[in-house]
Amino acid sequence: MFESRPDRDAEVVLVGRSNVGKSTLMREITGHTFDTGQRPGVTRSPNHFDWASADFVISDLPGFGYMKGVPADVREEIKTDVVQYVERHAEHILLGILVVDGKSVIDIIDRHSGPDEIPHDVEMFHFLREVGVEPVVAVNKMDKVDDKDERLNELCDRLGLHPPWQQWQETIAPITAKRGSIEPLNEAVRHHLHEAQRDDLFQFF
Repeated sequence: MFESRPDRDAEVVLVGRSNVGKSTLMREITGHTFDTGQRPGVTRSPNHFDWASADFVISDLPGFGYMKGVPADVREEIKTDVVQYVERHAEHILLGILVVDGKSVIDIIDRHSGPDEIPHDVEMFHFLREVGVEPVVAVNKMDKVDDKDERLNELCDRLGLHPPWQQWQETIAPITAKRGSIEPLNEAVRHHLHEAQRDDLFQFF
């Protein structure tokens, strides 16, 4: 269980599988570098970043899902910790940024879809909604995707959002964090902050 959360009233969390670029995105948003593991699953506790002047924290929660060399029970434990953290702090979390890899997300979702299995990304998207946390999907590494509109439409379809993706721009944000190309995400985040009457936090996005 994560006990490291700073005492801040408002929070934005980053969630997602390992190796989708959460730490890179965190660095892009905050302007600060965080220790990132060279191997998936190395980050076992959240990275929190807060500003002295604001009652606000951004938290990058550990990656979940398949990780090479990490036993199944440990992977399950990490996912449980992430879920419990979000549940416990849901009333303070303004939104959850679900980071996915634009190049591989459809293959991964389809591979893990079945009668007895819900893909982690789909499950996390609906879980955030269930606990009252507005999800924004940051579709990262879009510089590696050729058929962008088609890929984003397919993702909407898998998440239960009716394509075309352009009508979900407050929920689906195509980005390339490594290149600093995150404006669609900032716009989506600002939309939800405005809905939550927290325009004062626009300065961070």
